[in-house]
Order: sequence, then C-alpha cells, then structure tokens
Amino acid sequence: MSLRVTITPEQPFVLSTREEGILTLVLNRGDRFNPLSSAMIAAIQAELDVISGDPEVRVVILAGEGKGFCAGHDLKEMRAHVGDKTWQRKLFDDCSRMMLTLTELPQPVIARVHGIATAAGCQLVSMCDLAVAADTATFALPGVNVGVFCSTPAVGVARNVSRKHAMEMLLTGKMIDAQTAHAWGLVNSVVPPDALDAEIHRFADLIIARSPAVIRLGKQTFYRQVDQPLEAAYNVAGESMACGLLLEDAAEGLDAFLGKRPAVWRGK
Repeated sequence: MSLRVTITPEQPFVLSTREEGILTLVLNRGDRFNPLSSAMIAAIQAELDVISGDPEVRVVILAGEGKGFCAGHDLKEMRAHVGDKTWQRKLFDDCSRMMLTLTELPQPVIARVHGIATAAGCQLVSMCDLAVAADTATFALPGVNVGVFCSTPAVGVARNVSRKHAMEMLLTGKMIDAQTAHAWGLVNSVVPPDALDAEIHRFADLIIARSPAVIRLGKQTFYRQVDQPLEAAYNVAGESMACGLLLEDAAEGLDAFLGKRPAVWRGK
C-alpha cells in the first residue's frame, strides 16, 4: 500500500492510500467534520487531477476522517468574506469544478458515508457515482437554517432524488436518516457501520472485474446523456454504443460469452 499526501499546512487536508487498483481519498479535518474550505477543495481537486491520468487506479473511494463524512462549506471562512462577491464566487466556482471532476473521472467514485453529510457534503455524496452509507449516517441541506439557501448543493442532490424530496430538504433544512436517503435514491445501500467497508469493496470488486475501457466510455456517456432531451440522449448513447463495439474488449467480451469462458480484458 502506498501513501500520498497533498497540500501540507499543519497537517494534510487529504490522505491518499492505494491498494490493488482501489484508491481511497480521506478528507482529513475530522475534528471539524471535514469542511469544504477553499484549501480542502484545492486539495481534493489536486488529487482528482492526478487520478484522472492514472490507468492503474480502477476505483476511487471518497471517505472522511473523524465522526462525520463532510459538513459542507467552512462557515467561518465564508463569514469572514461576507460582502466580497469575488471571493465567494471563486469559492463556488472552484467547488463546482471539483464536483464536476468527480463525474469526469474515467474511474467510478464511491462515497463512503459513515456520519453526517450536510450541505456541500451532501452534494459531495450526490456527485459520486455510487454511495454506501452506514445506518447511523444522516443527510441534510440545512443552509436555510442559517440564512444561506443550499442552491449549489441542490444541483447534485436534485439529480439524485425527486424534485419534491429535494425541495423538502431545501425548504425545511431537516435531517434525513440513511434509510430515507436510500429510499429517496441518494445512496445505493445502507449497512451497519462495521459492514461499511465490506459493502464498498463488494461494489469495487465487481467494477474491477469489468473492462476498464468499457467502464470509462460508459461512465462518460451516462453523464453526457442523462440530462439531455430524449432524442438527443439517444443520439449520444447510440454513438457511444457504436464506438464501444469497436473496442478490443467488446470483441473479447462477446467471444467469451459465446464461448462460455471467462473474459480476459486488454483495454486500459
């Protein structure tokens, strides 16, 4: 297992570990519930930029240190810049870029949610490809409680849950439990805390057993088509299917299925 650290003030904002094709990023401000400060956002972005060009990484797990996953933006930092629109806009632009990078990575990203995920932390969960939550985890878009409507977190959350459920979270600011988050579509599964890593690795092992070239093309196509009008979505998907069947691994996968043998993937 290797360890890489990004941005080093008194302690690194993000810890990175790698093992057998799985890279785990851990937000490392657990004493403050891992707020998405400008420095934390920059640290995550730096890690994602490296990961995007690394073919040895097959799956990314996004986790948090301490008692919670992520409590959203750093409110103390934001309060210190109230009245400075330029600073505030840069914060949200940088955060939006980081969130979009999660969907643009060629590797699937799994959120490991062991505690609270609120505001931009809930957004972070929504922008990962998959999310597994401990049954003790809670979720909220509570900005309205402190006079700051969670408009940017709503972008990701409203693409996971129904509009009515998104507005319920936005207008009331109330917490929802992990079971409700699962029923609403924000997470893929809910397990006891001591089963969290096993459940995440169940997903990761299934992904690693598939062709990385096929996964990369499929993930890219999904996010390109999912918010398009129906006809445009079919156009994007049809082109991707046609291109996908030109891949070496498509021929190998079909031959393996027809020949009733395991496939041997060659694409990166």
